[in-house]
Amino acid sequence: MATSRRTFLGVTVGAAALTMVRSPADAFVLSDQNATPPPAAPALVRVRAAPAEVINSFDPDQALATSMDIQSRESINRIYTPENVKVCLSAGWGPISYRLHTPETIDYWHWNPNGRWTDEANQRGYFVGSSELAEPIRDSFGYSLPHRGCTHNGGTERGYSRLTDGDPSTFWKSNPYLAKAFTHEDDSLHPQWIIVDLGQYYDVNAIRIDWCEPCAREYEVQHWVGANPMNWEEPAMDSTGQGGEYLPVANQAMGNWLRFPKGAVHQGKGGSVTLKLADHLISTRWVRVVMTQSSNQPGPHGNDDVRHRVGYAIYEVYVGRLETDGKFADFVRHAPDRQQTATYCSSADPWHTAETLSPHGDQTGWDLFFTSGITNGLPALITVPLIFSVPEDAAAMVAYLKRRGYPISWVEMDEEADGQYYMPEDYAALYIQFADAIHRVDPTLKLGGPVFQGINQDVSVWPDARGRKSWFGRFYDYLKSHNRHGDLSFVSFEIYPYDACTMTWDDLYRCRELTRKTLQAFRDNGLPAAIPLMNTESNLCGSLSVYMSDIFSALWLADNVGSFFAEGGALYIHSPIEPSVIEHGCQGWAIWGNALWDREGRIIGYTAFYYASRMINQEWVTHRSGIHHLYSVDVGIEDLAGNAFVTSYAIRRPDGQWALLLINKDRDNAHPVRIAFESSGGTGHFSGAIRMVTFGSEQYVWHGADATAHADPNLPPVALSIDATAQTVFTLPKASVTVLRGEVAGLTA
Repeated sequence: MATSRRTFLGVTVGAAALTMVRSPADAFVLSDQNATPPPAAPALVRVRAAPAEVINSFDPDQALATSMDIQSRESINRIYTPENVKVCLSAGWGPISYRLHTPETIDYWHWNPNGRWTDEANQRGYFVGSSELAEPIRDSFGYSLPHRGCTHNGGTERGYSRLTDGDPSTFWKSNPYLAKAFTHEDDSLHPQWIIVDLGQYYDVNAIRIDWCEPCAREYEVQHWVGANPMNWEEPAMDSTGQGGEYLPVANQAMGNWLRFPKGAVHQGKGGSVTLKLADHLISTRWVRVVMTQSSNQPGPHGNDDVRHRVGYAIYEVYVGRLETDGKFADFVRHAPDRQQTATYCSSADPWHTAETLSPHGDQTGWDLFFTSGITNGLPALITVPLIFSVPEDAAAMVAYLKRRGYPISWVEMDEEADGQYYMPEDYAALYIQFADAIHRVDPTLKLGGPVFQGINQDVSVWPDARGRKSWFGRFYDYLKSHNRHGDLSFVSFEIYPYDACTMTWDDLYRCRELTRKTLQAFRDNGLPAAIPLMNTESNLCGSLSVYMSDIFSALWLADNVGSFFAEGGALYIHSPIEPSVIEHGCQGWAIWGNALWDREGRIIGYTAFYYASRMINQEWVTHRSGIHHLYSVDVGIEDLAGNAFVTSYAIRRPDGQWALLLINKDRDNAHPVRIAFESSGGTGHFSGAIRMVTFGSEQYVWHGADATAHADPNLPPVALSIDATAQTVFTLPKASVTVLRGEVAGLTA
């Protein structure tokens, strides 16, 4: 079974201490060999070097970053030692992003263990962390939500829904902050829903709902006709929902929710209600209850807080068939575990108790994060919880960080709302409330989102009344319609482009096009060019794959970084920063990150990701130096199918040097090239001492057949000094990343 990204994050570092070894990348293999013309005719690499042809500009200290996510509890103290931080930073990335795992596990994050409960005597209710300065915060944890309604989502691998757990005392409740008392809009504009996935098609004509309070006064029961309705991001199956060819992005979540013939309920009274939905049986797998008007009656938690009286709550739900004798045949499996019939929900109440402390994972405490050195002396991108939190807590967290004087670059509003099946209008309504709370503390903070999970394209959701399916388009339209689009300072998303188990070498050829589609989707949905696009977490795929440790990963990372900026991106974050141990993944054994630990926690090697990271950050660009300018490059080396064998990205650095990042994706052949810098004022060329650094399959080969996986050879990049002229031919080794850097002669302004 493949190790998922989030499983890895919870156990990656284990309990072992890390023992330092000298980084092999500190000693490039040096050569003073001059390039000699190869026998094959060289291709001409043409850099469009006119000053007016700059396609992007960025400062690496703001644009090339890495991230820190949740760790195991035993590992926090071991990671954040001066020696281990040095290992993390040696990959060369600039700033760091603080990633938040609790939204994916449906937990409420106590960023500060100290704080206050609304029901302090019983240690339960809604929790707000203390903004007062006290002992430094080294650890922080999530608390499971007792009123969750999702069995599965985009990240959780534990827990279960209260809708089909078989316990008559537990219940699902929607997020009260989506009710009129907080949105100041009619509840019908933010309908809340639950979905029952029966797992296969059944002939259905009835539903039983055991309502809690507040119950729904107005609601309707629907069935889905189409492909998997929970598939918002991957190509959907055909309209039968039972197989067929994969379809393009326009067909994600393809289908419609249809009301059962007798599925509309008006003036609902609550209690246990059995509804006959049709006089005939209807074959379906997915059943949805959509609630548009609440009873606004107090629930089991009392009447002392408006949040207990708004929204909707359900004890248990049953879907099946009314037999001729009046008996109800239930198709739902009720169990307090992952084997229950799966349910999904529009939102969940962030109410919880001290007793629901999750034993899994440790979010680095803010003081440890900012004082350990892991931020590299640069402002950090931070994440605030939103969909499973309360605005007051977000404001308190920001106030705490300000009192400490910690530098913040950007603030992400939660993580992966699409993976939690949040509707765009609901996320936008919360976004506005949390933005108000945060900006009351610091109106200068730059907020953004929605932090899509691992996309290659637009995210499509069920069509609204106007037929609109674009998640981002509807989110942004909501902000604009409320005159709050000014609160969106950036748009963020994650990049996990490939499937771990089906990835092949040929996927390298799709990198640039996938990047283009991802970024262009936001612009096509109305995002102004002035709002920056940020990849705030990325890797090859969302589950561990042998390709993550293969030379493939180095080529992909270089091409993904280059294409991201070439397509107009503003911030690229490569994940993760910390070392990890060998695990079994799809297609073999591998690790996620830059450095390899053995089971005792000793560094025993560095991966292709690590070497590529250093080449990008220390050879192609230079940190702590200022703005770099990116130019287009035409290569024209293709295979018979028209795939680009070689891609390249040219940078003009603040020191005046030019640096070319070249990726040769041909596994079998080297390619000779000549370099021309073309401008209206003439054609230039590399001149004088040129630094050529290369890393590829001649230096590094991963062997991942079993648990002894390792690289052999496992050599650092090769560095050459070349005395270049206009006639110099540079040879790009097979399956390699190369950086050429130096002065260019012959260009005029």
